[in-house]
Parts: sequence; C-alpha cells; structure tokens
Amino acid sequence: MDLKGFKEFVLKGNLVELAVAFIMATAFGTVVSTFTDVLMGFIGKVFDEPNFDGVQLADVYVGPFLTALVSFLILAAVVYYFVVTPYNMAKAKFMAEDPAEAKPDEVVLLEEIRNLLAQRGGQA
Repeated sequence: MDLKGFKEFVLKGNLVELAVAFIMATAFGTVVSTFTDVLMGFIGKVFDEPNFDGVQLADVYVGPFLTALVSFLILAAVVYYFVVTPYNMAKAKFMAEDPAEAKPDEVVLLEEIRNLLAQRGGQA
C-alpha cells in the first residue's frame, strides 16, 4: 500500500480547490433554487399559478418546458451577474496591477541577457 502517493494525491491543491468549489456550488445552488421559487411565486400571482405546468398548445402540455426554461434563465442571470461579472472584474483588477509578473521567467531572463549584451557592446 502506497500511503505517500495517496497523501500526495489528497493534498494536491487542485483536488482541494475542486472540493471547495463543489461545496460552494451546492450551497449556491440551494440559494438560487430558493430565489427561483420566490420569482416563480411572483409569476404565479400574475398568472394565478405558481408555474406554467398547465399551459397547453394544441393539446400538448408545454408548461413544464416553459417552467424549466424560466428557471434556467433565472439561474443563468444570477450566475452571470453575481458570479461571472464580479470574478471578471476582480481578475482584470489583479491582472492590471502588476504587468511585470505576467511575463514568463524565460522572457525576463532573455531580456536581462539582451540588456547585458547591449551594455557590453556599448563599452567595447
């Protein structure tokens, strides 16, 4: 039994980040689901039903599809405005703070070599 390999696997940063993301997504899913129920309640006040399940077109029930579609659109809007937009803004802010760190180590090293060669050439 290889406990060292198992320990390395469990303690990898990506695995821990994935576990945290899963837990947060589960909790966030509950919040969004409840928010969707609240909005569907308001829709129910307008249409006298809490969802569209009773809607028919040519004797075909399209209501469950409409309910799922509205729920999806609410979920997409919440995720976009409360997760994606703030993440992109924070990412842009942190990426713009220090553009020197954005360069790979190889590029920095090559620039230093270029500068040293330029200085040496100017002295000769």
